[in-house]
Amino acid sequence: MKLRINGNSIRLRLLRSEVASFMQIGRIEETVHFAASDEAFLIYAMEHESDLDQVEVRYKPLEVVVILPRDTAATWAQTEQTGVYATVEIGSHGSLTVAVEKDFSCLDLSDAENEDTFPNPQIGAVC
Repeated sequence: MKLRINGNSIRLRLLRSEVASFMQIGRIEETVHFAASDEAFLIYAMEHESDLDQVEVRYKPLEVVVILPRDTAATWAQTEQTGVYATVEIGSHGSLTVAVEKDFSCLDLSDAENEDTFPNPQIGAVC
């Protein structure tokens, strides 16, 4: 799972196997370490829950979790839908833009770079 943060936006991109695990288990996570200290890390994760109506983001020290409604997650995972996009209100800090996307193969990289990605919908398109 790839994480991109830019200003007040967060984007997660998942490989095919990660989408499958996410749907089966209900949670997928990665940990990034920033220094040698055992406390210098961040866990970023995705979950799905059946009792949600909209996308949520939960934060606690050392962890940020994007939570999708289970039906939304299932539709995204089982169809050609590219991503789930939402704006989450965060009080006096405005809003956080959230994107959860399937990781598509790059058209100009080797097959090794594209392993486990989703087929790019632009493949074969004429520029």
